[in-house]
This record gives sequence, C-alpha cells and structure tokens, in this order.
Amino acid sequence: MSGMERAAGAGKRRPARDRVLTAAARRFYSDGITATGIDTITAEAGVAKMSLYNNFSSKAELVRAYLDARHEEWLSRYRSRLQRSESPRDGVLAVFDTYIDSAGGDGFRGCGLLNAAAEMPVGNEGRSLVRRHKEEVERLMAGHLAALLPGRPDAARTTAEHLAFLLEGAMTRAGLENDDDRLRRARAMAAELLDRL
Repeated sequence: MSGMERAAGAGKRRPARDRVLTAAARRFYSDGITATGIDTITAEAGVAKMSLYNNFSSKAELVRAYLDARHEEWLSRYRSRLQRSESPRDGVLAVFDTYIDSAGGDGFRGCGLLNAAAEMPVGNEGRSLVRRHKEEVERLMAGHLAALLPGRPDAARTTAEHLAFLLEGAMTRAGLENDDDRLRRARAMAAELLDRL
C-alpha cells in the first residue's frame, strides 16, 4: 500500500471514493474523459466496480465530481498564493502564478477543465461547471482591479476581461507546447499592463 492510500496519520486505506476520484482525475487528465473507461478507473483505484457505483451513480456523476475537485484545487492554490500578495496588483498576478504552478512537466496537457469541456456537447452540465470556473477566475481578477482602479469600475471589468483572454490563450498554447513559457510571458505582459494603469 502506498503512502497516498493511507489516511493521514490514521494508518488506514483512504476511502474508496477518494481512491476512485484520484484515479479518475489522473486518467481523465492524461487520456481524456471519453477514452477512459470505468474498468480503467477501478483497476487504477484498486476497487471493485461496485465500490465505484456505491459512491458515484454514473460516470457522468464521477466527471462532475472531477470537475468540482479541479475547481476547488485551483481555488486552494490561488488562496495560498494570495496570502503572499501585498497589493491588488499582486492579487492579479497571483491568478497567473496559480496557472503557472500547474503547467509544464511531463504529461502537461493544458487546462484540465477546458480539455474536459472540449469533450462535452453543448448543453452538458459539465460545460456549465467549467464556464462558472472561468467566470470566477475573471471575477477574482476584476475584484483586484477594482481595488487598483477605485472609481473606475468599467476599466476594471474591461481590464479583467482582457487579462482573462490573455491568460486562457497562454494556457492553451502552454498545453500544446508542453511548456510553461507562454504562461510566464503572459504574466510578464500582465505585469507591464498593470504598471501602466
């Protein structure tokens, strides 16, 4: 049993739900949602199919849990970054740094949420979850920009939208190139733009 399978300090295996979700997250990100079958997930998680279905009523529910978990993981990393911020400018750049934290390295395929959304048909609930995440990221930047540009709400919203487009484009290219250089360059562009405000 690996250290990851043991509950922190408890000496017990992690619950089947956690193992299934961890395995699904790994496989959905590396291979895609459509290409990843239930048998692959249960084998990697070391659980029986019944354990999966006792925790998730369907693959669609497992996908929703995966998307929610990615969103919460991103927010957690962002909040950690934000604790080190000393100004609204730093808060905006913390968003870029949070994306950089997840980029590069072997197996990097870009934004896991966008990759998942690309596999789903229009109207799918998962696409709505991804959209809400992206809107929240833009709102976070808009909040920092509102503090940076008091009395200029239109400029704050427009700049947040501009930076969100820059960030998403850079993340897409970083995923295609398997390199975080595009994100680092986008962060530098964002810093330059913020300095000019």
